[in-house]
Amino acid sequence: MLLDQVLSQLAPADAGMLRRSVRPASWYPLSVQLRLDDAIASVLSFGDRAEAFVEVGRAYADAILARSHRQKATGGTPKVFLETVPRLYHAYYTVGRREYEPLGDNAAVIRTFDAEGLVIADHCWTVVGCLQRGLELSGADTVLVTETACRSSGASCCQYLCEWDFHAAAR
Repeated sequence: MLLDQVLSQLAPADAGMLRRSVRPASWYPLSVQLRLDDAIASVLSFGDRAEAFVEVGRAYADAILARSHRQKATGGTPKVFLETVPRLYHAYYTVGRREYEPLGDNAAVIRTFDAEGLVIADHCWTVVGCLQRGLELSGADTVLVTETACRSSGASCCQYLCEWDFHAAAR
């Protein structure tokens, strides 16, 4: 079973924590989440770790946006979703902050600042996947999310350029 393969990659304390039931109001420590992401990528990467992390990020978006605030978070448009990203980040992380900057009708930048403990290049791929899927869920077509700066490479922030097509009339 894949779950057992993933959990076998973790320290016994982490695996034990993840095997227990989790109430909706409780959280895993960020360090455990990052180690879990790494274990998932190790088991499922098939030679392309970046793609595995993107898929983890896409799954996070599905899980986060599947909750009751999905319609509020996506608002039916990509821009509304991206405007919500800083609030969503604050709801799930206790370190750092995200900023949204619109760049026109079909583009925007999301930046992550002061995210101590998240300076892991692979983690940025999960953000790419999460932003991609969130844009898709908000009605965007032909989504492209590109990391244009990374703290793990010495930049002051991680920066993600989000571009998409959106045909509201077709919705």
